[in-house]
Parts: sequence; C-alpha cells; structure tokens
Amino acid sequence: MENKERLVGTVSRGIRLPIIRQGDNLADIVTESVLKAAASEGFALRDRDVISITESIVARSQGNYCSVDDIAADVKAKLGGETIGVIFPILSRNRFAICLRGIAKGAKKVVLMLSYPSDEVGNHLVSLDQIDEAGVNPFSDVLTLEKYRELFGATVHEFTGVDYVDYYKELMESSGAEVEVIFANHPEAILKYADKILNCDIHTRARTKRILKKAGAKVVCGLDDIMTASVNGSGYNEKYGLLGSNKSTEDKVKLFPHQCQSLVEEIQARVLKATGKHVEVMVYGDGAFKDPQGKIWELADPVVSPAFTSGLVGTPNELKLKYLADNDFANLSGEELKKAITDSIVKKSGSLVGNMASEGTTPRQLTDLIGSLCDLTSGSGDKGTPVVLVQGYFDNYSN
Repeated sequence: MENKERLVGTVSRGIRLPIIRQGDNLADIVTESVLKAAASEGFALRDRDVISITESIVARSQGNYCSVDDIAADVKAKLGGETIGVIFPILSRNRFAICLRGIAKGAKKVVLMLSYPSDEVGNHLVSLDQIDEAGVNPFSDVLTLEKYRELFGATVHEFTGVDYVDYYKELMESSGAEVEVIFANHPEAILKYADKILNCDIHTRARTKRILKKAGAKVVCGLDDIMTASVNGSGYNEKYGLLGSNKSTEDKVKLFPHQCQSLVEEIQARVLKATGKHVEVMVYGDGAFKDPQGKIWELADPVVSPAFTSGLVGTPNELKLKYLADNDFANLSGEELKKAITDSIVKKSGSLVGNMASEGTTPRQLTDLIGSLCDLTSGSGDKGTPVVLVQGYFDNYSN
C-alpha cells in the first residue's frame, strides 16, 4: 500500500486526570491516563511524542508543602530575626503573598524595596508615561512611600485591581513586623536601611547577590536559599527553595517539585513497555512568553522544566521554508518546489547556526518552547488537563 502523505503537523492535546493527592503513584496514573485517552479518542502514540506533566501535580503527589511558620523559622535562622531588607519581589497574591507573610513573621522589621515602574516579570505599579510625567529617573532615584504616593497616588494593577503596595504593607504588619517601603532599582540602595538582605528576584538573583555582597551586606539570601531543607517535617526544594512556589491555602504554599528526574524516566519506560514507542517526557511549570496587553512575562518559575528525558535536550535545528521558497528556489513552483524544499530538509545535517536558510527560526531551548505550548494548552484554571500530549513536534515538511 502506498504511504499516505501526512497532512497534519503538531497536535497538542490536554489529557484529563483524576485529582492528584499526596502519595498517589503519578507514574501509574499518567501512563494509564494517556493510554486511555488514546484508546478513547482513536489516536496512536508515536516515537518522539512528548508527554508533559504540570509541576503542580508532581509537587502535590510528593506532598511538597511548607507553612508560613516553616518559612518564618527558616528566615529567622538565616537572617537573624531583627531588621531585614526584602528586595525585588514580584507582585502576586498567588506567587509571593503567602511567602511574604512567613518572611514578616521571621523578622521584627522589614524594609520592603520594590522595583519600579514594574516588577521583574512585568506587573506594573505605574506606567512609563507616569514615570516620564513625574520627571523620575527609575535607574537612579530612590523613592520613599510618601514620595511615591505624592507622585503617583493610589495605583492598582490593571487586571487584579489590587494596590500591591498597600496590600504587601498591610500583610506584613498583620504578621507582626514593623514595615518601611521604598522604591528603587539598584540593589545597593537597600543597604542604607538594612545589612541583612533577602533578595526575591528570580532570573537576576545571582547578579543581585553578587552586587550586594560586594557592596558590604552582612548576610545575603535569595528565595532559593529559604526552605532548601525540611523545617519541622515540611517539604523543601534543595535547589530552588521558595522559588516556583504557589499559594495552596492562606497559611501554606506548594513548593516547586524536587527530585523528579526519576519520574519522567519511569513514565518513558512504562510507555515503551506498553506500546513499543519511545516517547519523551517532561515536567513543566510556567511557559516563557509575554502578554502584550498586560506586559507580563509569564515565567515566574525559576525554569520552565525542572526535569525532562534526554531527547529534549537542545534547541530546534530547522530551515525556514519561506526563505528557501523566496530565495534558493524562487524560480520553482508546484511539485518541483515541493521536491526541492523536501530534499533540502532531508539533506540538512549538523548545526544550522549561521546558515541563512535557518535565520528567523526560534533560537530557544526545546523544553522552553514545548513547555510554553503545554502551559497554554493546559491553562491555569478548571480545564482539568494537567498532562499534555504533544504529537508531531519533531516532524517537518519532509515527513
């Protein structure tokens, strides 16, 4: 029988799972759910399909949680329990507010330094137009809370309607800490107020720590240094600490999953045994994309994927079809054009870096690209599909 041309490229499917609880065998549940979905919907698994599992159900199955009191105990032990500077947190009730309660409970006074006009991931306190109108230089000017209110008044987030300045201040005060709020964008500014610093930035944390230590801070911790080991039987993350955590209850956060490489490899092995197909498997959190309206860069997790099988290492190695069509084969059309492009793809070998025909293809890690696709597919609400099956991602025009 003649092979039929494949007319569908990449397909992303949300896979429904039961609600996951601590202690559940996630390898069993994920494998069984994917195989049941395939039987129910009439599709077959193929080599190099990607099974992606959201980090939240991995952490939940691990029971990887900690409480406000656990955070407070660790902050007090590592930063002394007196006056601490807390700098560059993101503006998020889900991501940071519960952590901030614990931080405040672990100190007598907190000097909170917020970056402006926005936080690290793009949540704006004020707009750039307001900054321009006020004649403020955010690269050099340090604003007190009084000056900030004088210049900008009460400011609320476009989507949440929350005044995060008041919200964070009241949250810390209700946790028993004296609070001072300032606004600045260079880390050294905090050292006029405190010499024991907790820097809460995510992707710039190593640079911030280096600058603070060089400038004379006595103690510098990042969020990745808090909850790196169990406190009173709590969960922990030895690599990322509180980074990547999410609100679970009003008094507890779910930490980023830890030690989950064995999980992805076990699921890969189970699918191979059940189907004979070699799939790739990854755990994913936030995708890495930016919202053009709210200006929010989605990646509040320290990485998109904390664990993935070896076939997902690297970046795409693709040719730009429109470049070939408009340049190398501009004189061809129809079946001749199709054959010429197909032959070019089949013959590509080695890295295409520097090849003009690959210019404009996405130079990002495979796990970041696929994780972003999966994050958009699964959503963050009530879809009930914490596993995403991606098929055909590694196909090209010649398949």
